Amino acid sequence: MQEKRISRWYFGGLASSASACLTHPLDLIKVHLQTQQEVRIRMLGMTVNVVRRDGYLALYSGLSASLCRQMTYSLSRFAIYETVRDKINSRSKGLMPFYQKVLLGAFGGFAGGFIGTPADLVNVRMQNDVKLPAELRRNYAHALDGLFRVWKEEGVKKLFSGATMASTRGALVTVGQLSCYDQSKQLVVATGYLTDNIFTHFLQSVTSSSFGVFHCLTETAKLGPKAFYKGLVPAGIRLVPHTVFTFIFLEQLRQHFGVVVVT
Repeated sequence: MQEKRISRWYFGGLASSASACLTHPLDLIKVHLQTQQEVRIRMLGMTVNVVRRDGYLALYSGLSASLCRQMTYSLSRFAIYETVRDKINSRSKGLMPFYQKVLLGAFGGFAGGFIGTPADLVNVRMQNDVKLPAELRRNYAHALDGLFRVWKEEGVKKLFSGATMASTRGALVTVGQLSCYDQSKQLVVATGYLTDNIFTHFLQSVTSSSFGVFHCLTETAKLGPKAFYKGLVPAGIRLVPHTVFTFIFLEQLRQHFGVVVVT
């Protein structure tokens, strides 16, 4: 008889939130680079511009929305994946085959992406606010204020703008992060970067209900092939440590506060 600890359903959200606190400035710079109409400023230049214009704290603009996103998107995908995996493993007295982990990761990520779409919308808007002229800023006080104002001023449908793209991205990222990590216990990162870039453009650019993913795709394509990869460096620099920190925090939560099961 052996004892081991398994994660509680909400540990993934807590671990991702802690990681987001450390990597948020890189996420903000990534959004700024992706929402440029033309590639004029690189990562370092954009960082300097933000700090000069609004101070060092501006690098944490939209942190509440980022945490809201982690506690919806990441919490959901981790909860679905780990809860279902642990139940299947306990019933079969063995480990799930890899193809089932991939399917489960895709399903969990797709569901989490949909659930987290409203927070994603507010997150991109709050991060991008600091580079807009004062008269054009939305000035959401925090994530809940942003969610309420979008619902009140633009309707519930607007909260789920880009849900298909967000769900697709969530499925790709979750398969790369959870399924591959769980299979080999070595860090494997799949960014789904192209969908992330288009999705960020979509959330930032839509100003009417007639705009859609195809419109955003064609508008981005007009800027040339390189436009799809704006913000690639900070996105990679952010995603790798974010994923590493998430799993470090997750393992610590599991070891110290997880549910004890006997095998």
